[in-house]
Amino acid sequence: MNSRFRKIIYQIHLWLGLTSGLIVVIMAVTGCILAFEKELKHTFYSEKYFVKNIGKEKLQLSDLKLKAEQALPDSLKVSRVEISSDLSRSYAFRSLKMNNEALTFWGSYVYYYRVYVDPYTGKVLEVENAKTEFFEIVMDLHRRLLLGEKIGKTITGYSTIILAIMLFSGLVIWFPRKLNKNATKGMFFIKTSANWKRINYDSHNVLGFYAVIPLLLISYAAVIWSFEDIDKWVKKTLNGNVKTEKAKSTIPSEEFTHQKNILNLVGNTVGKSLVNKESALINFPKTDEGTYYAEVTYGNKQYQNEQFNFDQYSGKILKHQSYKDKNIGNGTALRERNYDLHTGSIFGTIGRFLYLFAGIIAASLPITGFIIYLNRKKKKPKKKVHTKIHKRRYALSK
Repeated sequence: MNSRFRKIIYQIHLWLGLTSGLIVVIMAVTGCILAFEKELKHTFYSEKYFVKNIGKEKLQLSDLKLKAEQALPDSLKVSRVEISSDLSRSYAFRSLKMNNEALTFWGSYVYYYRVYVDPYTGKVLEVENAKTEFFEIVMDLHRRLLLGEKIGKTITGYSTIILAIMLFSGLVIWFPRKLNKNATKGMFFIKTSANWKRINYDSHNVLGFYAVIPLLLISYAAVIWSFEDIDKWVKKTLNGNVKTEKAKSTIPSEEFTHQKNILNLVGNTVGKSLVNKESALINFPKTDEGTYYAEVTYGNKQYQNEQFNFDQYSGKILKHQSYKDKNIGNGTALRERNYDLHTGSIFGTIGRFLYLFAGIIAASLPITGFIIYLNRKKKKPKKKVHTKIHKRRYALSK
């Protein structure tokens, strides 16, 4: 490999690392905390996620929605409900309003509540202010550094691009100048019998190599979320000529007074579709032409789902899409897998654990890399002093 090219790549790797290292550590550590967020929540907050007694029949969705809204402050309305196929689980209603111009996490949410309701009795198990909930704060630190949508999301977005560049440049540096038996061994194994500086160097190189594929997949998914233009371009390019139409409700000419009946119809339809599946969510209409959007997930892979759009005035299914459909377009199919690519769940439980280890390695790379930088920086002045002394002695000898 050309020595000059290698030096350029090294300098790019070094200075991008020094620029974004702290942010990468924050994103990696918070990502590790969130790796098994659902399981941790169910363990530590079981009193709101699970009901004490499973009844014979669940209440209608409109009644449960009313109970949730009555428990909210300031007459707020709910915008979404999450339902599990597990009969012992509560319903989680969400009430959320964001301010994308705000510069902090707490300013970003005008309000954010979750209301947990027993679906058999209608009893409100807890009204959670998500602005103060631990995992929600960790999530925002991961996504926006607690600096709001405008600034924080931009910083993490570009830091993710930098991380991807560093992973590719790291691969170039990882490959030895001369390939022999010892060099090949050093590519894949840490020399634990060496001094701490060598162990640190090997940890950076070897562990970085093993984590490069999951970290690139994580970075890709994060970039798609961070930059809308890139997201649209990838989707449009891969979809080709496949057209996607947005479902709209037909506004009735007369006054509409059957909201409760339609919501119950939607809830019952989703409930029937939930049999032998994992979970469902229903987003309530936000506009007069909006629809009830329902997403029913088959298992632990979020992309394995079917989606419904219901007319909010008639309950009619306007659009239905399944991950098994072959006509949705490659771009849409890839976009549906974005969350699973980011979390590792696309590879099952093993994938989630592998991503957790990759996240731990990602958190260590800026630290081990900075130590390598400091060690090399300490060596340089000694060489200069030695050279100056040598030149002075040479001059005196003449």
